Amino acid sequence: MKKVKLDIVGLSYSQTQSGAYALVLGEVNGRRRLPIIIGAFEAQAIAIEIEKMTPSRPLTHDLFKSMADTFHINIKEIIIYNLVDGVFYAKLICSDGKNTHEVDARTSDAIALAVRFNALIYTYEFILASAGIVIEGNDFLFLENMDSIVKEPEPDNLPSSTTQQPGFGDLTLEELQQKLQDAIAEEAYEKAARLRDELNKRSKS
Repeated sequence: MKKVKLDIVGLSYSQTQSGAYALVLGEVNGRRRLPIIIGAFEAQAIAIEIEKMTPSRPLTHDLFKSMADTFHINIKEIIIYNLVDGVFYAKLICSDGKNTHEVDARTSDAIALAVRFNALIYTYEFILASAGIVIEGNDFLFLENMDSIVKEPEPDNLPSSTTQQPGFGDLTLEELQQKLQDAIAEEAYEKAARLRDELNKRSKS
């Protein structure tokens, strides 16, 4: 299967789920974006490393990095390899210099580790084709509310990534299409992904 390289292009508060964040991955040299809903702790872990901040005590992902370095294990890349019922699946491609192993991981954890190991991020073409959002204009980085993200405490319960956007069921196909275009124009990729999912669901029914 064809792999597609991704970069982190967005991290902001979720517009639809309280206490959650929208992580947006972008196709390198392309216009497609892949929005993923993650918890506050994982958003914090990603933001802290991007900002090159040093917490007073190591976070879980920092501990993993220290352990891996101690035993000379490196994460070469991560692959988001499947999407089932709105849930993304990822794996770490790890090497000790002699052998390479694949380790299953939550996508949010995999991204938090990728930024620490400077590992490449990939997905497969079929995932981008089904879950990607196509944007217009130039590529740019938007990491919003970073100060608030890095100070966010770990939640007791992470919200589900499959919560449906209310009100879509009352819209016509034409209204859904228009809202999808408006969301893309506003760079509201999470909302656009939910509108796209609603359109896909209706096309199959």
